[in-house]
Amino acid sequence: MANLNKVMLIGRLTRDPEPIELRGAVSGAKFGFAVNNRRPSQQNPQQWEDVPVFIDMEIWNRGESKQADRVLQTLRKGQQVFIEGHLKLDQWEDKNGGGKRSALRVVVETFQYLEPRQDGAAGGGMGDAPVRQQRSAPAGRPAASARSAPPDDYDSDMGAPPPGRGAGSAASANEDDIPFF
Repeated sequence: MANLNKVMLIGRLTRDPEPIELRGAVSGAKFGFAVNNRRPSQQNPQQWEDVPVFIDMEIWNRGESKQADRVLQTLRKGQQVFIEGHLKLDQWEDKNGGGKRSALRVVVETFQYLEPRQDGAAGGGMGDAPVRQQRSAPAGRPAASARSAPPDDYDSDMGAPPPGRGAGSAASANEDDIPFF
């Protein structure tokens, strides 16, 4: 039986990222995220309306990939990002009511900045490089260093990524990431 757990979203942070501490050290971050679903308007079926969907997100530092640290340093409420990840179901017993509780969350594996820096600095991304993907390595595999550095043909003085790698572009440094249609 085939199995696929993949989430791809473009939306905005609904709250500033908060650190997740394990064993006294920051090893992750959590934040709220919102996307819009479009549906016909209740009053006028000829018009469409946006209905927000609110999602809890978490991201983890893995190996040399310090994505959670980067999220804590660079992302703020209201910023638009592209997220790739997978769904995770958390279940626990409610200490107050004694009932079983659950929450569906997205574990972020990759994120991409979609807006320029708010402080007016050059560059299309929120960090030290233009719009690019930040990937964590799956367990047992080293991180691909080409994905965490700006492309070779990027000129930081120009403040823009090379053609085909701008905001909203799905292009990446690896053609294996191009979906099949």
